[in-house]
Amino acid sequence: MCIYFATSALLGQSHRHQLCEEDVSSEEEKEKGEAEEADTAGPETDEGQKDSEGCDLRLETSDEEVDDEEYNDDDDDDDDDDDDDDDDDEDDEIIENVQRLEQIELEDEDEEEEEEKEEEEDKTFISKDGKIKWSSAVFRNGEEARNVPLSPLSAQGPTEYAAAQAVDFESTFRMFVTPAVERIVLENTNLEGSRKLGSAWKGMDEVDLRAYLGLLILSGVYRSRGEAVASLWDAESGRAIFRATMSLKVFHAYSKLLRFDDRQTRPARRATDKLAAVREVWDAWVERLPSLYDPGPNVTVDEQLVPFRGRCSFRQYMPSKPAKYGLKFWVACDAKSSYAWKMQLYTGKPGGGGGGGGEKRASEKKQGQRVVLDVTEGLAGPRNVTCDNFFTSYELGQRLLRRELTMLGTVRKNKPELPPALLSVKGRSAFSSAFAFTPSTVLVSYVPKKNKNVILMSTLHSAATAADDVLLVDAGRRDKKPFAVLDYNATKGGVDNLDKVIGTYSCRRKTARWPVAVFHNVLDVSCYNAFVLWREAHPDWMPGNRSKRRVFLEQLGKALVTPLIRRRRHPPCGEASASLTSQLTQVSLTCRC
Repeated sequence: MCIYFATSALLGQSHRHQLCEEDVSSEEEKEKGEAEEADTAGPETDEGQKDSEGCDLRLETSDEEVDDEEYNDDDDDDDDDDDDDDDDDEDDEIIENVQRLEQIELEDEDEEEEEEKEEEEDKTFISKDGKIKWSSAVFRNGEEARNVPLSPLSAQGPTEYAAAQAVDFESTFRMFVTPAVERIVLENTNLEGSRKLGSAWKGMDEVDLRAYLGLLILSGVYRSRGEAVASLWDAESGRAIFRATMSLKVFHAYSKLLRFDDRQTRPARRATDKLAAVREVWDAWVERLPSLYDPGPNVTVDEQLVPFRGRCSFRQYMPSKPAKYGLKFWVACDAKSSYAWKMQLYTGKPGGGGGGGGEKRASEKKQGQRVVLDVTEGLAGPRNVTCDNFFTSYELGQRLLRRELTMLGTVRKNKPELPPALLSVKGRSAFSSAFAFTPSTVLVSYVPKKNKNVILMSTLHSAATAADDVLLVDAGRRDKKPFAVLDYNATKGGVDNLDKVIGTYSCRRKTARWPVAVFHNVLDVSCYNAFVLWREAHPDWMPGNRSKRRVFLEQLGKALVTPLIRRRRHPPCGEASASLTSQLTQVSLTCRC
């Protein structure tokens, strides 16, 4: 644009200069014509004057005029030369200005191209809250996102104590349902039985309790969770082992009177503790979980919903879960074996223990972060924690790094630590990935299909060693998924798998009392954890058998009920039950010999 105006100005000035020259030439021609007319007419003279004199006069006049004209012509030529010189100087100046403008424009274009390249190479994204600066370029100054490299763990699997104690199915199970837990249940159940039945209550001992638990486990093995209890004791269609163990009346009495605390002192304790009805058993059991097993390099943190529709102040409604209503547990488990390493029962919003009075309690701030830090307390690094978008946050990742733990998880798009640039999917094709980095964290935006993206945050994946996206994306796959997505998919299902395998052979039975629902879940998790310990402590046991867990649970249930069957004074009615009792008695006598 500048070149155009300068050129136009130059052409306009040249045109004006040409017009000026034409005007000067016209004036000179006009003056010469007037001079010739004056010479022709001449001055008026006397008649008697001689022609020679007139001629002389005319000649003299003409010479003077010629001299004047020559002088004037010289002046005009000098003026024209000066004008030409000035015009030439102006033309040169204009040309120089045009060239200078062209050079400036070229330099500006080069600078813009360089800036665009620099922006493409290293863009800085500011988070929504303005507190975090994300960079599109990988940090190459020695700082790494994988601050805690996942080197092979020296200890993983059953602890030395657990491996030594796992000599049979029952001993493995009793490492979780310990004598301390049994003592709490027996004391409070007998206390409740004495209050309710008085002298009619015969009391419950360890053999009775273990047999009762064994029947619950067997009902889960036989998929009888939803079956009426009476049908299990039926002489024709029921299971002989149930009739051989105890009567249906006794089983009903145990189920009705089962207690885990003193009901009379509960109101005072419940004022400050919502779990007062099951607190002693719960704490004693939870302490055992991490002491018997060392998780692998990946740990999953997620929620578990135990179905329950009875009255409970902290019962949860979760429409995405199959049960929809129930008790929510926070679980940290090994991503590979699904061993439940630590659990926490959610009791609702912080506040009073009883849940009465109708007071409105405020929601807990940063609940997801608090839960992850609680259930990973005592977890030694280097290990990775995989969680979903309820838990994942930038602050959580930094706090876990201080424990030598990395974090990998999906992120909700309303999180304030995210930069808006990575949330947009406009113009992005399917299977494309975008990355943002801080010295300790990698943010991944992956588009699995058009107009939809998934955001993941990781302190696990290295940024310092990645020169480009090649080390961050599996280019060999058709969907070009980043390694962060692949690792998340491989380690996210630990708790979901635990919930699935427990549900297959669950001992849960319908109840209106939430402490019993909690205790049933304790039994389910204990049975599965015991199976994991046994399987890993005895890797040569039933190799290649896909029904290992069913065999383990069935043999465990039978081992728990056998002592009571042998002790019964009155054999049960029915040929099958009597035959089973006789077989177990013969086995007992053979073992004594």
